[in-house]
Amino acid sequence: MEIVSVSMTDSLLDRIDGFADDHDYAGRSEVVREAARALLGEFEDDPPDDSELMGVVTAVFEYNSPQVEERMMDLRHEHDDLLSSNAHNCVGEKRGCMESFVLEGHLEDISTFVRKVRAVDEALTVEYSLIPIDTIGETITRSRS
Repeated sequence: MEIVSVSMTDSLLDRIDGFADDHDYAGRSEVVREAARALLGEFEDDPPDDSELMGVVTAVFEYNSPQVEERMMDLRHEHDDLLSSNAHNCVGEKRGCMESFVLEGHLEDISTFVRKVRAVDEALTVEYSLIPIDTIGETITRSRS
């Protein structure tokens, strides 16, 4: 098995270590391998046909992080053609901030947006769901962290 080096924040590494302990993983490598398989599987799923989708993206960040707020503003402007709605909420007693986005577009465009939000270093969690807009009675829902 190959050995790779990955850079990550101390807080993320602490969360991985805690997760490994809490869920009886052999160590952080096993957690990272499983997370990589899940992420790759998420984007390898057969996408719905080329229908319009509504995507709801929720991202939680550390509280009082001006660089995150600036990055979210940049993403809103960069993907203005997808964005139907956006809200910013404080979570708990100054524990974190939540950005929620409602997007309308095709899978590839929404997936690009999700990847860019996930790429923000301070992201604690990013989840999304997709629903075909133009298909009545058929709903595809995906929720992933």
